[in-house]
Amino acid sequence: MTALDLVTMPRLGGPSVNDDGTLALYSVTTTDPESLARSTQYRARTIATGEEVVATMPEGASSPVFVGDDEVYFLAPGGEGSTGAQVWRGALRGDGTLADLHQVTQLTREVGGFEVSPNGESLAIFGNVPRGCAQFDCPDAATTATGSGRLYDNEDGFVRHWDTWETPDVFSRVFVFPLSGGKACGPGVAVDGPDGEGALVGDTPLQPFGGLEDMAWSPDGKTLYFVARESDAAEPTSTDTDIYSFTMGDTAPANLTDANEATDGTPAPSPDGKWLAYLAMERPAYEADRLRIMLRDLSTGETRALTQDFDRSFGSLAWTPDSRWIVATAQDVLDTPAFRIDPRTGTVTKLDLMPGNEAHIGNVTPLDGQRLLFTRDSIAAPAEVYLSRNWGEADRLTSVATDRIDALAPVETRRFDFAGANGDTVWGQITKPSGATGTLPAILYVHGGPQGSFNDGWSSRWNPRVLASQGYAVISVDFHGSTGYGQAFTDAINRDWGGKPLEDLQKGLAAALALDPQIDGDKACAMGASYGGYMMNWIAGNWSDRFDCLVQHDGLFDMRSFYYATEELWFPRWDFGGSYAVARDTYERWNPVNYVDSWQTPMLVVTGEKDFRVPYTQGIGAFTALQERGIPSQLLVFPDENHWVLKPANSLQWHDTVFAWLDRWLGEDSE
Repeated sequence: MTALDLVTMPRLGGPSVNDDGTLALYSVTTTDPESLARSTQYRARTIATGEEVVATMPEGASSPVFVGDDEVYFLAPGGEGSTGAQVWRGALRGDGTLADLHQVTQLTREVGGFEVSPNGESLAIFGNVPRGCAQFDCPDAATTATGSGRLYDNEDGFVRHWDTWETPDVFSRVFVFPLSGGKACGPGVAVDGPDGEGALVGDTPLQPFGGLEDMAWSPDGKTLYFVARESDAAEPTSTDTDIYSFTMGDTAPANLTDANEATDGTPAPSPDGKWLAYLAMERPAYEADRLRIMLRDLSTGETRALTQDFDRSFGSLAWTPDSRWIVATAQDVLDTPAFRIDPRTGTVTKLDLMPGNEAHIGNVTPLDGQRLLFTRDSIAAPAEVYLSRNWGEADRLTSVATDRIDALAPVETRRFDFAGANGDTVWGQITKPSGATGTLPAILYVHGGPQGSFNDGWSSRWNPRVLASQGYAVISVDFHGSTGYGQAFTDAINRDWGGKPLEDLQKGLAAALALDPQIDGDKACAMGASYGGYMMNWIAGNWSDRFDCLVQHDGLFDMRSFYYATEELWFPRWDFGGSYAVARDTYERWNPVNYVDSWQTPMLVVTGEKDFRVPYTQGIGAFTALQERGIPSQLLVFPDENHWVLKPANSLQWHDTVFAWLDRWLGEDSE
């Protein structure tokens, strides 16, 4: 498997299912191997028979969803009199064509996304709108500024976020329109209420990654539940997001979770309209706290933590059509399986949908008749759609990428565990080419987060399969701080970034070498991004004689300058015990820049100029340290990438550069 194979591998989009549960609509994105241009095709599949047709969508269409049994709403470029993406609608015929195709919104402001009410009477849309605008389509205020500068006030919240500079007073906002004759009518109503003193000011969906999971209609279509984070001076230091309700006819929303100062999100009303399930954390200012499923009685407002005694953090939830069960996903020891939760008792049952090989399950859609439609991917293969009946073993419905993957040389992944720091059980994985002869150089993979996991899942970035296919044994270790092992294990990295995690990596590498004699421990490199990149800088100064080379991508190099330049300040404040001024000793205890005198390992440094989470100057600093010491090194800078490398051509360049670097130090003719 080459880097080009990875970049051009067809990609499945999450399916949308019609109301009667007979049709699934999903996308397949392909990449031309010559031009690297991407195109998306939409397919409609009859779930019972497997019959499939290509849905004929207009050019530029995206985000199609079923409303009712055959109507499809989607985004596409608007016609004359409108700007950018607009909402469109058509009836899907059996041959895949759309009948009665017409534009639903005709606005001079681009629509970022939408949600149609279950009764088909209302349309909620979101987009970037000045807070002073009472309607979605209002003109932008004229500026009196004489220059190009953006002026920020200390009460404004974020100045920049992820990869975008904030525009003062412009937010992602939701407006609701009545639908009549298949078209949006009137100016729309702002669900965040009128501007003025006491108004809700902030983004919904949440920025930069929020989407339709941040909003949900009640079954009767009268109330919209949405998630928002207030934008003020506290925004960069707070994880307090709340769920609001806006009922048609109201002038302002009601905050349903104001009492909780930590994260609340993913609202999911039950189909019978009696309950609101959602996810919530307990500890303010901690982005990796356990997400519990909460249940609110919509008639009384009484709320309880449904999964308080279940020590896993849920990432998604959905109701069965009869409101009898909640189906949710959560990481669990290298897998992300689905769980069935009883809303009456809180009992959690792990579903064995792929016996012995759950890997990563997502996009779960419960259907009637105890059926579950979902996607599954793994290190071995990208996502396909599956169907489970009666909570049992699932059957694969699609073959989006399966044939391509089957034509490539296979890899094998082996899980292992060992006694890590404090004697705790720590898990890892070894991925290598199947049937390889001779010894294989070792690559130690270190995941980011740091509260994350290199679990058994597919990725278009940092993919273990494509690296192993170059002739390496890829070893990943879920060190203290990783997710999927209970909250105490996740919390264990707090104020100990270079302590227990490094010990786990050292012991994990030793355990993998002892377990598999084919791995050549004398030829080894380590690589990681974000926190994994931090760990490369930390290893360079604190395990400096172990590796032949390092690959450091967007890694933290100097904790003081990082603190004063990053955007989401709640993250370092929690992990290091306060601001830099308050917890200076902790920041400096785990600061890689303090150990550069011990650096000696060749390092490739990669950074993106649009990375505001770990600004590119961190990479420049590490490269300067390498240059000053005469250590063989390279610096790869992407001017058009953020914390991730996303563009196809850039991904190929990243892989080619990394593979050449590894071959330089681990190949037969290595230095």
